[in-house]
Amino acid sequence: MAALTALSWLGAPAAFAQNTGSERAPVIDVHMHAMEDAPWAQPVCPNQSKFLASDPRDGREASFGWSQEDCTPKLYPAKKGEYRKDVLAEMERLNVIGVVFGQPEEVRKWQEAAPGRVIPGTAFQTGPHTAPEAEQLKMLNIAFTRDGFKVMGEIGLQYQGTSPSDMSVDSYFALAEKLDVPVAIHMGTGGSGRANVAMPAFRGSAGNPLLLEELLARHPRLRVQVMHAGYPMIDNMLTLLQANSHVYVDIAGLIWSYPLKEVNRYIQRIVDAGFEDRVMFGTDQLAWPGLMAYSIGIVQNADYLTSEQKRDILYNNAARFLRLDHTAKGG
Repeated sequence: MAALTALSWLGAPAAFAQNTGSERAPVIDVHMHAMEDAPWAQPVCPNQSKFLASDPRDGREASFGWSQEDCTPKLYPAKKGEYRKDVLAEMERLNVIGVVFGQPEEVRKWQEAAPGRVIPGTAFQTGPHTAPEAEQLKMLNIAFTRDGFKVMGEIGLQYQGTSPSDMSVDSYFALAEKLDVPVAIHMGTGGSGRANVAMPAFRGSAGNPLLLEELLARHPRLRVQVMHAGYPMIDNMLTLLQANSHVYVDIAGLIWSYPLKEVNRYIQRIVDAGFEDRVMFGTDQLAWPGLMAYSIGIVQNADYLTSEQKRDILYNNAARFLRLDHTAKGG
């Protein structure tokens, strides 16, 4: 039976303080965001999502999905102005290296604050208020060839209801293939009522992992990170992984925002299907500094995973995908 708690790994705060980052086996979080503050954030009860129905006649919007009821543990957002400091302190304490996505100038602030723990990522944008394609391609070329950026992401085409194989965005992926830069594409989870609450262009169908097939056929050397593991389209995700051996998934967002039994079942399907070497740990770190330790605990307490599989998910698979120069076999 899949483990249903992250608490036993977390331990008491005093126990945490006795371990420094250097004494812990390293972790790579492949999905973070270079945010400063999150004024919208409320305390949340992780893995206790409630996707409540709504009636358009009563004028109330659908619940976004994350329960804020009494629970243990409850994750709290950082105080105003302290989010980056708090998250970087957690990364140091837990020995985490993170791929941090955002506008280049924002990502650089994270690099400057913790140069050894931040792998920088940035992406193109689509929509009516974005820079012209030629301007964005120039910016990306400079970012990846001169400024040390390592991953093209987060690519949020699903929020515009656009397939990643659409030719309107092909030049960006062509550049990534040419520069041998991996791409991280949002596919899957979006929260309850996303399309009819806040983002009318969002389409669940645009998160179908099989929409990547034509893109991969045009760019066979492109390395792809399917963010959120294409949740909940597990069969299509497995089909894509079988057909394309350089596609990896991250379990960010999914790992803490959906019911834990469902999370474990989804991850176990991928592992049991033979793709244990392509699952990467991530948080989708947004507002709650405690999210990192909590999410690591879910992997550490998953009794359907061997110790080797846990270490691969928490570090080795991402090290291979990102072409870092070592692996970590510790516990």
